[in-house]
Amino acid sequence: MTVKNLIEQLNLKILVEGDLDRDVTDCYIGDLLSWVMGRAPEDSAWLTVMGNINSIAVATLADVSCIVLVENAALDEEAKKKADIHGVTILQTEENSYSLAVKISALI
Repeated sequence: MTVKNLIEQLNLKILVEGDLDRDVTDCYIGDLLSWVMGRAPEDSAWLTVMGNINSIAVATLADVSCIVLVENAALDEEAKKKADIHGVTILQTEENSYSLAVKISALI
């Protein structure tokens, strides 16, 4: 499963386009950034409501495939700029984390 496949299958909105051909092999839900940094699996889709600049740093350090902002969480302009610079894909959905994770699990 690639990020592009995930977007198409789950009708996710692209807020920042990074590497859409990157593999997605897992899913991680978390909003406590220090927790995510140490526990999110590499190549995972990270589901969160944290759309700030710190989440971009965590995504880069954890080497996740993409960030998915759930429940239509907003992306700060500063975070958007930083994600563009670092090539972090950021997606958005109106679904909650649990519902989306169940769907991702079925796909991967």
